[in-house]
Amino acid sequence: MRARRVKGLKRGERMDGAVERIVEVRLDELLGFMPKAADPAQVAALHDMRIAAKRLRYVLELTSFSFGPYAERAAKRAKDLQDLIGEIHDCDVTLPRIEAMREELMAADAAELVRRAGEDDDLDPSLAGGAPHAEAWRGLETVIVHLAARRDLLHQRFLELWRKLEREGFAARLRYAITERAQPADSIAAEDG
Repeated sequence: MRARRVKGLKRGERMDGAVERIVEVRLDELLGFMPKAADPAQVAALHDMRIAAKRLRYVLELTSFSFGPYAERAAKRAKDLQDLIGEIHDCDVTLPRIEAMREELMAADAAELVRRAGEDDDLDPSLAGGAPHAEAWRGLETVIVHLAARRDLLHQRFLELWRKLEREGFAARLRYAITERAQPADSIAAEDG
């Protein structure tokens, strides 16, 4: 997924203004994947949302000190989102590999059973019990069930986290925080003196 271009950045401008625009674009990028990413079948949208969360997180981790207090918390929220979606992505990547391994072993067993049948007109069902890889592909089926269930559970957790972020006003609070400017430490000391 290509990052959205941040328009209007000028050489020599103040960092806080430039970063404000960058955060705004990265936040909009993240928000743009919903509600599509809420659909468990939209694997690509969810993966791209993880990348968008990572981009937002990194810019906030590097610059949150210069904004209002919620910017630092938003970086942690973006990390939580990125980590959770990353776990889902691991399932999405692993499942097809395990399924392909199982299919390969089952195909090899089917070919072996045909070979064992020899000149017989039909296949004796008892031969299936002795397929050379039966135990391995049955084990892989167990892994497939586990990964599918884990993915479903993690996706539910993702939806819960997203609803929590919406309830706490994540986007609005971050937009407000990036318009606040942190006071330099020497000006705070002068005010207290």
